[in-house]
Amino acid sequence: MFERIELQTKDGVRIVGNHYKGAIGSPAVLLLHMLPRTKESWVNFAQKLHAFGFGVLAIDFRGHGESQDGPEGYKNFSEEETAKSIADVKAAIRFQKEEGHSPLFVIGSSIGSNFAMQALAGDADIRGAVLLSPGISYYGVRTLPFAKKIMEHQSVMIIAARDDERQSGNAEDMAKEIFGALNTPEKELKIYDAGGHGNDLFITHPELENKIIEWLESQI
Repeated sequence: MFERIELQTKDGVRIVGNHYKGAIGSPAVLLLHMLPRTKESWVNFAQKLHAFGFGVLAIDFRGHGESQDGPEGYKNFSEEETAKSIADVKAAIRFQKEEGHSPLFVIGSSIGSNFAMQALAGDADIRGAVLLSPGISYYGVRTLPFAKKIMEHQSVMIIAARDDERQSGNAEDMAKEIFGALNTPEKELKIYDAGGHGNDLFITHPELENKIIEWLESQI
């Protein structure tokens, strides 16, 4: 079971999360949702991660779900306001650090992947990130400038599907471009022929949850 927690970002926004408490010193995973979904889109995977010994936190970005200005405030956000959600991510990471977790991982879906990349590039304490259907730019939240800043000790797993066509481009092409920009040797790219976007990949490829967990365990 999880507990509902509230976090305060450095810019004063109230963020709500589902917290699956792990043991002190255990690895931890932060889960970042796609738009317009919420933290609840991670429930099944979060439970499985927790069963494997990870502390887990899934948050609602500002303007979504139970967080401030939710559930539909995001519809009125400008690109600049959307980009401020990186502060939500940082608040969640601070919480996991204060709990004594190590190593730390971030898993994002769609725009959540873009925020995961930004978080990884800006924090040497984060060991790695898993990106489901990342984009070059979702609502102005970019990846390539941050992909180039990933450190050698950090690892990245990117997953996408060829049939995922977005307004911003084809998911396979974007995933390959981001993968190529990564400076770390610790990187892996998985492209499915079909499967859809973001969390939908868990539905079309039920084995993917275990593949990600195996990858996380290999990085500990």
